[in-house]
Amino acid sequence: MQDYTDTILKYASDNTRTGFLEHADGTGEVGLSAQEIGSRLAVRFTLNQSNDQVDTIRYQVFGCGFTIAACAAAAELAEGLPLTDAHSIDAWAISNRLNGLPQERSYCAKLACDALQAALASAQNHAEPVVASRSVSHEETGARVNPENPLYIHLMGSAGMSDEEEADRRMFAGLLTVASHETGPLHGAVGLDEDSLVALLELYFPGFDLSLLPADTPDGGSHLPDINQDILRILLAHVPCDATGGMNQPAEWLARIIAARTARPGHLWVSMGFLERAQLSAAIRRHLPTLAAANSGGMRWKRYLFKQVCEMNGGVMCKSPNCGDCSDYAFCFSE
Repeated sequence: MQDYTDTILKYASDNTRTGFLEHADGTGEVGLSAQEIGSRLAVRFTLNQSNDQVDTIRYQVFGCGFTIAACAAAAELAEGLPLTDAHSIDAWAISNRLNGLPQERSYCAKLACDALQAALASAQNHAEPVVASRSVSHEETGARVNPENPLYIHLMGSAGMSDEEEADRRMFAGLLTVASHETGPLHGAVGLDEDSLVALLELYFPGFDLSLLPADTPDGGSHLPDINQDILRILLAHVPCDATGGMNQPAEWLARIIAARTARPGHLWVSMGFLERAQLSAAIRRHLPTLAAANSGGMRWKRYLFKQVCEMNGGVMCKSPNCGDCSDYAFCFSE
């Protein structure tokens, strides 16, 4: 994976301390308060103590692989330590255990640190949960599309199409506008090869001047997030066939785009360039109807896709087998 060192990969895939302790002595959360739930990355640590030491610790992560790795490192550092010593674990120590994080992902160590320290405070506060709150960084949420952006205006100013295809024009214009501000080639940022991106532009924005697209950055895409191939396979399995029996082209483009954008931090609908969450669900209903039907409960799409991957690989990312009984229901389903 690009930007994932061997050390980060090792911690991100280590399930030794993942999960939830039902009767924990300490519970610390970040991003799960009533005001924040579902709007940002989130972490929960639960721990049990014995003789004023961290005896057992577990964590849950609603976020990216870097955040998972940071939480695994934080848990490893804390387990077995006296509570007083565990309080000295900071974001630098967590990042150092991972042999460093990319600068743009440094907030992941801070997120893990805040949740861990909240759990330690909870343990010293007779198991009352402690909720830590931080300001939301741009890296966590991603950039929102600006309809006044020159690229968006040029795209939407190209020859129009039928009313039923106008929603797709706005979708792809918003996507390309947001992605144009990111590092790496534009086609890679949206999960397409160069020919597919040109074909998309010719179909939805006929007459658009390709020279108006941003030039590729010198790094050649080395900083593009790695696409989760399991998510891509799940999405492609829902692409309907066209009249020739092949994949419906716009639906395939959307599947590949969604797979690429789930690798970005923050909300999927924001990284897709939509102005509101409902537009993402509407796009999936238009082009990937069987996928829309499969998510009959209306779970948030990034959460839903990673849940499918987790279950496919034999893991369990939920702490309750019944969504309706789970205390994290609002995180997964609330609008």
